[in-house]
Amino acid sequence: MSSTEKIKKRYDRIASCYDWLEGVMAGSRFEKWMQPILRKAKGKTLEAGIGTGRSIPYYPKGVQLTAIDFSPKMLKKAEKKFAESPIPVKFMEMDVQHLEFPDNSFDTVVTSCVFCSVPDPVKGLKEIRRVLKPGGQLLMLEHMRSHKKFLGKLMDWLNFIPLNIWGANINRETLDNLKKAGFSNPEVKDLWMDIVKQIRVTKY
Repeated sequence: MSSTEKIKKRYDRIASCYDWLEGVMAGSRFEKWMQPILRKAKGKTLEAGIGTGRSIPYYPKGVQLTAIDFSPKMLKKAEKKFAESPIPVKFMEMDVQHLEFPDNSFDTVVTSCVFCSVPDPVKGLKEIRRVLKPGGQLLMLEHMRSHKKFLGKLMDWLNFIPLNIWGANINRETLDNLKKAGFSNPEVKDLWMDIVKQIRVTKY
């Protein structure tokens, strides 16, 4: 079984309790962090890794949203919750590492705590860059490895726990991965220590 299939099965397994689990981990901070990011979304927008759809209510009017996830059970829950959404949403089962869209399809791509669990994050980011239009923006809320000496090593040591429970890595170097995928000059804001970050990067 591939690493992608293993992680998909883990997310399918926790789909029924994911909202509760996310609430325990992030609480009201998710809304506090996510709303300012989503206000920047415009035009044809792709959210990769929609999960159970917690972000959907915060998109501005005028956005045409395509919401993808590689976990069918998570996606089914999102579709049920937002069958009547204030903005048009098209739900599709899809893997960010293999996007089934033509080049230059979207004005905006959004990710929220997704690139901790993508098996090949650089490949996924390259796919996002491919489907973004020239001048399009990638908006990210992501957690990543701390560069504080002790904390970074602690995250490396503890990484096996979330990785084996639901497939998430807590020590990803997402800013480095953006550069490897061809993005440059990201706008970065630390939201919690140097771990949770808001990122906006334009496709040049």
